[in-house]
Amino acid sequence: MAAPWRGTENVQDTTLRMLDDAKKPIRVPFKIPSPAMPVNVNLKPGAKVRHSTGIRLASARDKTQTYALSQSSGLSDKEREEIRSQLTARFEAGARSLPMTLSGLSSLANERIEDAIARGQFKNLPRGKGKHTTTDHNANSAFIDTTEYFMNKIIQKQEIVPPWIEKQQDLAREIGRFRQRLRTEWRRHAARMISSQGGSLEEQQRRARGYAAAEARLIAKKKTETSLATFSEGEAVILPSFSQISHDGRITAGPPRAVPVPSTESAKTKTDAVVVSEDTTTSDETGELLPHLPPLRDPDYMSIERGWHELQIKNINDLTRSYNLQAPRLAQKPYLSLERELNSCYADVAPTLADELTMRATAPRKAATTTVRKPAGNLLDDIIQSNQNVRVYDEDRSKGYGLKEFWRDLWKGEKAT
Repeated sequence: MAAPWRGTENVQDTTLRMLDDAKKPIRVPFKIPSPAMPVNVNLKPGAKVRHSTGIRLASARDKTQTYALSQSSGLSDKEREEIRSQLTARFEAGARSLPMTLSGLSSLANERIEDAIARGQFKNLPRGKGKHTTTDHNANSAFIDTTEYFMNKIIQKQEIVPPWIEKQQDLAREIGRFRQRLRTEWRRHAARMISSQGGSLEEQQRRARGYAAAEARLIAKKKTETSLATFSEGEAVILPSFSQISHDGRITAGPPRAVPVPSTESAKTKTDAVVVSEDTTTSDETGELLPHLPPLRDPDYMSIERGWHELQIKNINDLTRSYNLQAPRLAQKPYLSLERELNSCYADVAPTLADELTMRATAPRKAATTTVRKPAGNLLDDIIQSNQNVRVYDEDRSKGYGLKEFWRDLWKGEKAT
């Protein structure tokens, strides 16, 4: 029991009181403080959930219909109260709750699948494995890297092409345009040349087929000369024989056999002999005798058009060089040669000359166009609309009457009165 207060304080009590005031008393029971766990707080604004356009439209339509029904004057108080309760239930805490566990999600998915089956949405589905599915065989190819495969897929989906692909398309377009124009102009000029020689339509067609046969002979002769020029004179060509079956059942190649190549002079003699025989009897596939004619050429026409041809070839070759600098080696293209393009043009156009002559002869003639002038309203419109040279006579300035003369005569008349 403590001693009563006597108005004075002992030294011990004073010291104890000072110590108690300086430090807070220890809590009982004492617990060692543990370091606070760091809290990961994401200060970035969360992404807003975006619904599809169809879902938003359907939701807006339902809300509009419900609100319109609630405001309708033809509803009773009970029906209006039911609609209002439905609107209120949408904003309650458990109105749109979703399961937070895997089992709950699976049960919800099964419930929706069963509802869809009950509505008949799974009827008439294609049965069988691999039906209506596209398989990309490059996905599992051992020769294509996975990164390269996915990069190619991304490029294809985004419709991105390398620069050399665009150059290739431009080059192919320019070459096709040049060749088409070259063949069109030569076909028109060749048909006019054949028509200018006179004769009936049948004679002109026979002449055109004769030129086509001459072009075919020239092509065959060039092929023969090219094949013979690859071997030297008197050299034997070693050809492999047919395969043989050995005694143990294996297929082995037979011993090579040498075939002597005729000399250039003998080959030329045979070629000339073939040409001479063709000179005497020239006929087409139907057996019709055709006149033996040389290949159709016009040096004067080609000398006139050579400037344009060389300019087009130069532009295309420049474009080809620019393309080859960007394209890989396997996709590079050769340069064009004017002589080679002309020979190809002659070979392609010659078989179509007979049809061109028939089309030109049977095509309806174009009526002559006449220009009908509308009656002019006055002389000024007639002068403006016509292209005639009109002579305009100017009055002498000394005899001219203008504002100055009018003003002078006006004041003179007033003074006279």
